[in-house]
Amino acid sequence: MFRVSLPRGWAALTLTGALTLGLTACGGSESEGGDAKGPVKVGISLPLTGEASQPGQAAQQGYKVWQKMVNESGGILGRDVKLVIKDDGSNQNTITADYNALISQDKVDLLLGTFSSQLNAAASAVAEKNQMLFVEPAGGAPELFQRGFKYLFFAQQATADKQGKLFAEYLAGLPEDKRPKTAAYPTLDDPFASPAVAGVKKILEAAGIKTVYEKTYATDTKNFDSIVTAMKAADPDVVVHGAGFEDGVGMVRAMLKADLTPKWLYETTAPSLGKQYADGIGAENTEGIMFGISHAPTAKTPGNDEFVAKYKEMYDGAEPPEDAADAYAAGQVLQAAAEGVGSVDDQSALADWLRKNSVTTILGGLKWNKDGSPIGDFLVGQWQGDSVQYVLPEKSATSKMIQGWKPGGAGE
Repeated sequence: MFRVSLPRGWAALTLTGALTLGLTACGGSESEGGDAKGPVKVGISLPLTGEASQPGQAAQQGYKVWQKMVNESGGILGRDVKLVIKDDGSNQNTITADYNALISQDKVDLLLGTFSSQLNAAASAVAEKNQMLFVEPAGGAPELFQRGFKYLFFAQQATADKQGKLFAEYLAGLPEDKRPKTAAYPTLDDPFASPAVAGVKKILEAAGIKTVYEKTYATDTKNFDSIVTAMKAADPDVVVHGAGFEDGVGMVRAMLKADLTPKWLYETTAPSLGKQYADGIGAENTEGIMFGISHAPTAKTPGNDEFVAKYKEMYDGAEPPEDAADAYAAGQVLQAAAEGVGSVDDQSALADWLRKNSVTTILGGLKWNKDGSPIGDFLVGQWQGDSVQYVLPEKSATSKMIQGWKPGGAGE
């Protein structure tokens, strides 16, 4: 669930730039997509290199698992799926060019999205200009769905501002003697992290949990000692950290070095990256860390066991990271739309079908508002032992919640 950072005002700049570079409208018709008896060509650009390469590579794996499983089951409408994947290098200008090329040169039939709100903002603008369905596996910044787009759909449970809702409501609902009294909110200047933290803060403050520290830091911040020193002086009971991957790891390491171990620790993005996160902060320090999550390998959702088994078969027995599962689910949504309409010819019909229907995925059932934003809640995950478990909502829980963060060692 990593999100590439972008300075404030990004939405307008992204839309203007991407639309300027967008090509003339193209409905993705079968005549442009190739022989109707050939494969269904699905175009994707991913950050396989650059700062978002970790989730980008995981997404590529998820898409390839989806392709493999779809083709083993007869393809889409009887046609095999062929993925056309480009590397955008985590660069917004490159991804705009990539999606233009996928449409005009590679003549793909369908599109799937990339990773991060920043990159998907640019890519979805190209898709919108060309009137092609765009199902994104990431990109939950609320601003993406305030542009009046008709072809954009987010294949997760909720947008970023709702990511921590269940966690915040849980803390707010604790008995007064167990409820945190104070909270700190360090936040990366990022279109996903910022609204995620703001959503938690609103609920906690309404419950009487006092804000004792708040800081938005620049995307290139590498040293977190001064932030941690200020937080330690404020002595919060709960730290809610709006993070990407590298800063998520760096903040926890700085907290451990300073012996700042609040009762509760919630981070966006970083804890969802599995072994990479555990290796970064030390596996002994993950216990009890909480985060919004879309998928866990242990989830009892339709088709999840089969997805996990195929992923392990294809990738040396490893458990799939969340970003791989999100990409797989995006493929499921795209496939459902094509099979629901009975064709890949009419992109408008595909988008209309998604607006009117829910889709069963390994993330659970997904459905959408008219603007393409999902209707639902993120699940809450927690590190327990050497794995991640669902702990909220209770009906979806794979384990009981550990009460608080219980680090076992100090950072270096």
